[in-house]
Amino acid sequence: MVKLVQMKKVDLPNGETLAYREREGGKKIVLLIHGNMTSSKHWDVLIDALDDDFRVIAVDLRGFGESSYYAPIQQIKDFSDDIAQFVTVLELHDFSIIGWSTGGAVAMEYCADYPGHCTKLILLASASTRGYPFYGINALGVYGRLCTYEEIKREPTKTIPVQHAYNTGNREFLKVIWNSMIYTQNKPEPCKYEEYIDDMMTQRNLAEVYHSLNIYNISSVHNGLVKGSGKVSEITIPVLVMRGNKDLVVTEQMTKEIIEDLGNNAIYRKLMDCGHSPLIDNLDLLNEEIQGYLK
Repeated sequence: MVKLVQMKKVDLPNGETLAYREREGGKKIVLLIHGNMTSSKHWDVLIDALDDDFRVIAVDLRGFGESSYYAPIQQIKDFSDDIAQFVTVLELHDFSIIGWSTGGAVAMEYCADYPGHCTKLILLASASTRGYPFYGINALGVYGRLCTYEEIKREPTKTIPVQHAYNTGNREFLKVIWNSMIYTQNKPEPCKYEEYIDDMMTQRNLAEVYHSLNIYNISSVHNGLVKGSGKVSEITIPVLVMRGNKDLVVTEQMTKEIIEDLGNNAIYRKLMDCGHSPLIDNLDLLNEEIQGYLK
């Protein structure tokens, strides 16, 4: 049975407005943080699958979905600071966070900067503690890791084509990307897929997110572009790290970096026959792992 989910909005002290989906439940609170090219909409199947024991809140990050985008983001910390204000305004306490892909980086930054609120963290196909490097073609036509926001914004093989698809409503182009990189094992039902494409095109911060991931590094080591902040040591809560063994977006090496940097706080679960979207590839397996960990 489909459960009642309400779309709500809350104004933050910094002037931004964050939209979020809320499903009422028991006393256990789960906060869902989505990744790039998505919003809270992409969590819909998991929101419906989680037990009634859980009150589920899925936020639209700044510049995604129905949230505002008044001040452009410059780093992942801008997102996590929004989450801190969001949590305060909603008076959330003793909750768990599930961060998917880019949302994993946001969640780690939040837990490092604002201890004492989140009690358990789940990282699903997460960007590394050492960031997600952006490779592309620079102004000289040379392929390699780009360094600046301006380079990433002008990149002709990734940023410009995706942004153009957003601007022109090129749904088929976006499907080609997702079918080749994310929905490699299973695909959403046709009607739901169309809803997801609609959702993708609400994004207003594509280049900024690429850049923020490229310079993100809370580890204690240099990532090839920036020195690590070492803030990963501030994450002292239990962390479940999950990655599909057929993920083409987040590499096995990135997941190993997370586990190495988190140390004894982390446990790892490999999701067999899953790509970057275990929600679509094997929702039952994902739900079983999540609920087994949070209960």
